[in-house]
Amino acid sequence: MNRVFSAALEIQAVCRRRKWRFCFIGGVAVQRWGEPRFTRDVDLTLLTGFGEEKVFIHALLEHFAARISDAEKLALGRRVLLIQSSQGVEIDVGLGGLPYEERVIDRATTFDIGSANTLTTCSAEDLVILKTFAGRDRDWADIAEIAARQSGKLDKKLIYRELKPLLELKEDTESGKRLRKLLAPTPGRRVH
Repeated sequence: MNRVFSAALEIQAVCRRRKWRFCFIGGVAVQRWGEPRFTRDVDLTLLTGFGEEKVFIHALLEHFAARISDAEKLALGRRVLLIQSSQGVEIDVGLGGLPYEERVIDRATTFDIGSANTLTTCSAEDLVILKTFAGRDRDWADIAEIAARQSGKLDKKLIYRELKPLLELKEDTESGKRLRKLLAPTPGRRVH
């Protein structure tokens, strides 16, 4: 098993043992819904709500080494805890508290990674939403691959409904248009 999946299983075991609500996003979810590609880290959303973040941060820091000296301070300010697995794989834990983040976790399902192991990942639709919101070049390339691999299966109404208020928050008027072009049916588009 690759190191990234091992790291994901390691943090998933802690989350499940504590009965925390979470799901993997980012590269691990791309392995499921897009074109499998090299990823060197693990990203997940952990539902902490607002006000109880320290409980989650302290519990995670009991199991995992921090990647920076002021990891707790950064986590409380930016809502992301930077830790690493026992094998040194970087793990970014997003401290979720928004209603949308709760819905992402509610829609998450298991992904069979072999050897009787599964990981809980966000839906393909939520991965598209999260990557559109992030909007980096790598994210747009991932969205194109997800659109190709999941051709005809994506719930576009859900995507646009959830994405609209997120883009409004950051006053982004272009990403929605770009996504609609990417998701538009194209004759001859490769279907997996």
